[in-house]
Amino acid sequence: MTLSQVFATIVPAERGVGFRAFDGSTAGPPDAEVTLELRNPRGAQYIATARSQLGLARAYVSGDLEIIGDTYEALARLYPLDTSHLTVKEKARLAKELLPYVMSRPSPPPQERKLSGRRHSKDRDADAIHHHYDVSNQFYNWVLGPSMAYTCAVFPHESASLEQAQETKFDLVCRKLGLQPGMRLLDVGCGWGGMVLHAVKHYGVKAIGVTLSAQQAEWGQQAIADAGLSDLAEIRFGDYRDVPEKNFDAISSIGLTEHIGRANYPSYFSFMYKKLREGGRMLNHTITRPNDSEPSHYRTSFINRYVFPDGELSGPGHLISTMNTAGFEIRHEENLREHYALTLKHWCENLEAHWDEAVKEAGLGTARVWRLYMAASRLGFDLNTIQLHQTLGVKLTEGYLSGVPLRMQLDVV
Repeated sequence: MTLSQVFATIVPAERGVGFRAFDGSTAGPPDAEVTLELRNPRGAQYIATARSQLGLARAYVSGDLEIIGDTYEALARLYPLDTSHLTVKEKARLAKELLPYVMSRPSPPPQERKLSGRRHSKDRDADAIHHHYDVSNQFYNWVLGPSMAYTCAVFPHESASLEQAQETKFDLVCRKLGLQPGMRLLDVGCGWGGMVLHAVKHYGVKAIGVTLSAQQAEWGQQAIADAGLSDLAEIRFGDYRDVPEKNFDAISSIGLTEHIGRANYPSYFSFMYKKLREGGRMLNHTITRPNDSEPSHYRTSFINRYVFPDGELSGPGHLISTMNTAGFEIRHEENLREHYALTLKHWCENLEAHWDEAVKEAGLGTARVWRLYMAASRLGFDLNTIQLHQTLGVKLTEGYLSGVPLRMQLDVV
């Protein structure tokens, strides 16, 4: 039995995926739009000695497995990849054929990361953020574009540019928060400072942004100085839990909750609640998953080992409930799932347009991690295996006043 016969047994022919192996065998249509090419025995060893997702990722990141054609299209055709359709006899035969590759377990590619220390301690969180966000500011600039916004954009229409959509997102957050000149804004997990800059420039607030990425903080502070806004805005390199100031008028948390851990939601939202003045608002923007019965994190997943170490996702219901229990009155909530799929489509195109520069800047292995991760994430949003929710909460006054209009006119698309 050749490796291509193994592939053909697992992947149904109607998926239309071609396959070539180093043993000279082939499977699938010869004119397939996408083809997988297993280039050497080490790739087979990676696949045979780890769970399918992690093994395939290791083989791809190392270059032992190549995708000929569009990465997103390949993943869309392969998903879901399982062996549930096989008989016990067929599974036993596959195990026998793969046995020679199980005997040797190669070391994972150097891009794979396993953190040490207490989960979600400040030191371990800093290590996780450093792994993902301190790749290279130039690398991120090529992928994200001039906005340097690494969160879901909001597209006013499908043909809008990525920059227009990111501006729309920041403006939507500002309007949900009811920002007015002179207000004080805290932006936790501020990235490269896009939200801070937009709020200060267009709404006249004073803003503090906080990030655990040294490279983000350096970029953001320079952007603030270049805009002549140093008297109104600041980007701090540090943990949001170390911010001493209180009585903020508004808090924006755009893409942070995914990193803090489900067990820490109560303390996280309680901390934010205490930082607000009465009548202050918090906007929480985070990736969620629709099925909250599944584990919140997978230690051996590709995303955990290569992209977001210690990242955890929860269902929107659990997040809203925890936010409510912390004292917030929930005033608005929406799912922007399709917008994140569009955002990732733009990021994938940006990476391909700057592929040679990205490889030179960050290394081939890192570039391949990003190509795979962004295509897979785009597919996840398209297939509703992950979502993006914005939730607006208010800290009521002693008289139970919210300060929110009877009807919020947000022009949400």
